[in-house]
Amino acid sequence: MTSTDPGPTASTEAAALLAHVRTSGARLSSALYDILKTRLLEGRYTAGEKIVVESIRQEFGVSKQPVMDALRRLSSDKLVYIVPQVGCEVVSYTPREVEDFFTLFGGFEGAIAAVAATRRTEAQVRELDLISARVDALIASDDPEVRAHGYRVHNREFHAAIHAMAHSRIMEETSQRMWDLSDFLINTAGITNPLASALPNRQHDHHEIAEAIRNRDAAAAREAMERHIVGTIAVIRDESSAQPSR
Repeated sequence: MTSTDPGPTASTEAAALLAHVRTSGARLSSALYDILKTRLLEGRYTAGEKIVVESIRQEFGVSKQPVMDALRRLSSDKLVYIVPQVGCEVVSYTPREVEDFFTLFGGFEGAIAAVAATRRTEAQVRELDLISARVDALIASDDPEVRAHGYRVHNREFHAAIHAMAHSRIMEETSQRMWDLSDFLINTAGITNPLASALPNRQHDHHEIAEAIRNRDAAAAREAMERHIVGTIAVIRDESSAQPSR
């Protein structure tokens, strides 16, 4: 799907946007930012793809200004690149940059998991188990699209629950931005249904992380989490290699 072919959900999103602005009083540019960011994180644009401002303007029936305001925010998030007087395109990162990110991200998430192991409550552990059970249920699905989308949603829930266990606003807010970039890198890599093939192994990692947190073993939680995040590099590489030639 391309930026000039918004697909069957476009009219629904446009209607939802206008309804949200009318009922919440939110700024139009902020609502557009949320929609475009979701598209980017879900891989509805590919790395390097041109984003046509006029197409977005027409799709949502708005002026150019709120579209540009939304794109400037996305540029600050390092998700799109604006070339003055030329246009806008989805940021494309090199394989080395992707590896560097997940190496850094793994260390950061490992640190949060270690803190979570020492601060978590029993109620939070039960909540983590409930989320993990939703991922377990996905493994039984034969539909790779269901597996890929479901894992993206429940994986964020799983890790957000661990962030909450750390009881640290600065850790949680910083990690949120890194998770957005993680989803972006995975879903703009040109892989059909990313991580779907690796779901059993990813969930095995989740069980190890949860068990370490349950046991209040900070060192084991750190090691398991870092291995899990850094392991994303190999998954992206393997799934990219398995893609049919175009």
